[in-house]
Amino acid sequence: MVSLQPPLCDFGWKAPDFDLLGVDGVRYNLANAAGKNGLLVMFICNHCPYVKSIRERLVRDTLELKAHGINSIAIMSNDPADYEEDSFDNMRSIAQQYGYPFPYVIDATQQIAKNYDAVCTPDFFGFNAKLELQYRGRLDASRKETAPDAPRDLFNAMLQVAQTGLGPAEQIASMGCSIKWKSV
Repeated sequence: MVSLQPPLCDFGWKAPDFDLLGVDGVRYNLANAAGKNGLLVMFICNHCPYVKSIRERLVRDTLELKAHGINSIAIMSNDPADYEEDSFDNMRSIAQQYGYPFPYVIDATQQIAKNYDAVCTPDFFGFNAKLELQYRGRLDASRKETAPDAPRDLFNAMLQVAQTGLGPAEQIASMGCSIKWKSV
């Protein structure tokens, strides 16, 4: 497991579109995924210990953000040939087990991860209503261990985006496992 940190927010960068299959059998793109106040695009997977440690908080935060007009979508871009735990069937199982309140989609070609310059899991991209990037940071200060009373960085940033269209100037990078790229 390689632990990486993605770059910080490139404010105003436009969200690349996608057309990806969800574990619910529905295809998702920017138009049908975005909420009236924005969209949180999350690159996650099933096997990463960083992602495993935040699942419950991710469900809590995305449910609360939806009430503020911010929808969320989770994209799995790892190569499941090398990581069976990240297979489409296992994605469906995890989404059901944790009650994911957001679409969980597979990026089978890994092109969407490349288009977003995703680096790790989790990697968060918070867009405003115009689908301009306003947040690229961590979920909270917990890292792999849940820290009670940790400030909810992502939630608070996206709440600000919902209310003002702008993210906070100060952001702390996420940290996670590298995306598992296919061998070429």
